[in-house]
Amino acid sequence: MHHNPIKAMVVDDSAFMRQLISDVLRSDPGIEVVATASDPYQARDLIKQYNPDVLTLDVEMPKMDGLKFLENLMRLRPMPVVMVSSLTEAGARTTMEALALGAVDFFPKPKTDVERTFETVAAELIEKVRHAASARVRQRAPTLAPSESKAAGVVLPAPRPGVRRPDSGRLIAIGASTGGTEAIREVLQQLPADMPPVVIAQHIPSGFSLAFAQRLDRVCQLAVSEVKDGETLQPGHAYVAPGDFHLIVERVGRGYRASVTADEKVNRHRPSVDVLFRSVATAAAANAVGVILTGMGADGAAGLLEMRESGAKTIAQDEATSLVYGMPREAAKLGGAEAILPLDRIAAQVHSLVSD
Repeated sequence: MHHNPIKAMVVDDSAFMRQLISDVLRSDPGIEVVATASDPYQARDLIKQYNPDVLTLDVEMPKMDGLKFLENLMRLRPMPVVMVSSLTEAGARTTMEALALGAVDFFPKPKTDVERTFETVAAELIEKVRHAASARVRQRAPTLAPSESKAAGVVLPAPRPGVRRPDSGRLIAIGASTGGTEAIREVLQQLPADMPPVVIAQHIPSGFSLAFAQRLDRVCQLAVSEVKDGETLQPGHAYVAPGDFHLIVERVGRGYRASVTADEKVNRHRPSVDVLFRSVATAAAANAVGVILTGMGADGAAGLLEMRESGAKTIAQDEATSLVYGMPREAAKLGGAEAILPLDRIAAQVHSLVSD
């Protein structure tokens, strides 16, 4: 961790937001706001001058294309970036693209009464900036957008006919937090369409989970959607927990049903990975495969252990490929992970576990 203060820089076209974000960050003694910039040109010079550890960036600035700036930054001077995003449909889509370009995390900008609402979320912004500062950011090759066709990027063999009936009772559960939107995409993109149902708990604010599910649906062979309460889980489908709701799986006859609840947060999160994994341990036991990916904190570690104890196969992402090695590390420490694998090998492992 940083012993010197984290050097943060705020890029936003609004003087009001620059001031607000700077004040919040400065309220943490471990963060120093070294500079603020109102456009990319100014930002570029200040980055050279101050060499910040982390940047907050509003992608939707009227006078500039924040995504273009981010793309150039990740190519020429990769560094941790936390997006400040508006809670609109367009804002959610832009945020997903920013994460694809290499932004570490994002922070939803309150819709109304920004100043007062901001105080309540100040701790979250500080936490995200602190975690981002220690994230492993990789240099990006000039981006080739993931192909928008369903057929792209699949490397797994088609299963032999008759190997598995769709009602095999198998179930795949995936949990992630910081860095997870891209990690989940990488895993799902490598899975063929004839998989058992996949249930996903990704820490994501309300309003962003739909854009996340839609983006996955465009680039994966599986049909991906935001899960609805009471929905029957189908093979060939992946279901994303809606932001600000828990996803619970229940056994119904030979299959499974999703229940979406607004119960108390667990580990400060809703959706919580622990809530999903515990329900899967009960509903599917040894028929399940559990995967915990990059993210800060420990949510999902105890749940993965419960899955393993119920007979499920469990996998945690390794340290080298995790953007933030928090949740997978805690799961490994507790003994919840049977296998610890780099991100690019997880899909093949899941595939072989449900094909046997």
